[in-house]
Amino acid sequence: MDIITKDQNSLWWKGATIYQIYPRSYCDANQDGMGDLAGITSKLGYIASLGVDAIWISPFFTSPMKDFGYDISNYRDVDPTFGSLDDFRALLNTAHALNLKVIIDQVYSHTSDQHAWFTESRQDRTNPKADWYVWADPKADGTPPNNWLSLFGGKAWSWDSRREQYYLHNFLDSQPDLNFHNPQVREAQLENARFWLDMGVDGFRLDVVNFYYHSKGLEDNPATPTDEPKTLAVSSDNPYCLQRHRYDISQPENLEFLRDLRNVLNDYPNTTTVGEISADDPLVIMSQYTSGNDKLHMAYTFDLLKEHCSADYIRGVISTIEERIGDGWPCWAISNHDVMRYTTRWGNNEGLHFSRVAVAMLMSLRGSVCLYQGDELGLPEADVPYDDIQDPYGLPFWPKYKGRDGCRTPMVWSDSENGGFSEVKPWLPVDKRHLALSVDQQENQLESTLNSIRQLIAWRKGQPALINGEIEILSDEGEMLLWTRTCAEQKLLVALNMTGDTLRSPLTVGIKSLLTGHGFHGSIEDETIVLGPYEALFAEISD
Repeated sequence: MDIITKDQNSLWWKGATIYQIYPRSYCDANQDGMGDLAGITSKLGYIASLGVDAIWISPFFTSPMKDFGYDISNYRDVDPTFGSLDDFRALLNTAHALNLKVIIDQVYSHTSDQHAWFTESRQDRTNPKADWYVWADPKADGTPPNNWLSLFGGKAWSWDSRREQYYLHNFLDSQPDLNFHNPQVREAQLENARFWLDMGVDGFRLDVVNFYYHSKGLEDNPATPTDEPKTLAVSSDNPYCLQRHRYDISQPENLEFLRDLRNVLNDYPNTTTVGEISADDPLVIMSQYTSGNDKLHMAYTFDLLKEHCSADYIRGVISTIEERIGDGWPCWAISNHDVMRYTTRWGNNEGLHFSRVAVAMLMSLRGSVCLYQGDELGLPEADVPYDDIQDPYGLPFWPKYKGRDGCRTPMVWSDSENGGFSEVKPWLPVDKRHLALSVDQQENQLESTLNSIRQLIAWRKGQPALINGEIEILSDEGEMLLWTRTCAEQKLLVALNMTGDTLRSPLTVGIKSLLTGHGFHGSIEDETIVLGPYEALFAEISD
């Protein structure tokens, strides 16, 4: 009973705004061309000024950096690229002094091939860690045990001559998958979680949270039917889309591990988890993983991280999740370190007005919100020349898919050379178009994207219906997005126009008053909602 009570009193995350930081690209304090923890600490005052509730820091752990930190060789130390454990403690203390929660990435499904666990596991078939990874014998003809594919291209199996077996890797061949069917593996990862919770972190973002288990039977995945949608998380030219991922990921045993992890977090009041879900039917998985108050606190999918942004599509995503999620809780994002920036992907680089209404849409959904660094500036996707590409995911699929470097270029703090990120050449080039959108260029412009989104974040905090209210779509047609958000303290009408045209829609609810302070100028004329291009309206509904 005590655990339940603590958990119920630890709801800061519910409806929170979380600011994601890609540490390699945020701020370079030691002038080596790569961002670091000390650089993040130096900018925490700026982050606090945005009004966000928490930061989420992408991996900064010891790693050979084949996948830029998502290939971990030591879960309990900081890679020298980013600093030291003392640097992280200083960051944590400064953030907490500014009332910012700190969420860190945890990559449990796989390690680097340079992790001590894998070094031991691959030596032979009898060592103490022989069963810590997913090993399988070849078929009689020497080919891999099944047809599973790597999300990064090619087969999901690599041969190891020492064991004369294949090992599984859902990503790069230097990222072998751990065997979660082994209870020692599960306990080792729970101990890694405890290490960071003991240090004082406020929660975890869990990378590919549905990838922990595979089917022991190693059955072939079936083909994706031609009339069914492909996996959202990858580009359409990736052969990974051509399979239904029935046996390699999203196994039922995952639920028990998530319950074990939740029990660990229940011992640390005011902590939270947010899981990343990439699956054939991600909203179903989100529902399973967040319902019941005994697994993940919240999760996000790629449904709003792809090119689709029509009103019909957004309404469909909301309707589907509301039908399926029950008492679970979603977390929404429209940009992150893995996808093209929303201003380019959705807005065709329309600038301030589109950026503002897209973020307003995000902040009007039922759930928590993640903003990716640079979202508040309205940065477009950077143009990274082929010769400067760093992402191993982008190279095999060039030029149709250019990888993830375009959203990972350095944060721009000033319009000086290298955007104020570093005094030396950065690890990725700064797009010259970003310089005019830098923090120092926008700070003193009253209606800049930066200040408009600051205003939105502050205004949203005063609207209880937007923080934790229910959502109901009012109209299922047309380009205007219309829904209500309702809680005991407040009933709101939300109307959004994410197009460049003026839209009109009949008013179907009683209005008590139009709300101000959010920066939008939608109006009601003769019982009609009128929204100019990229405008919005928020109103209190009468009983």
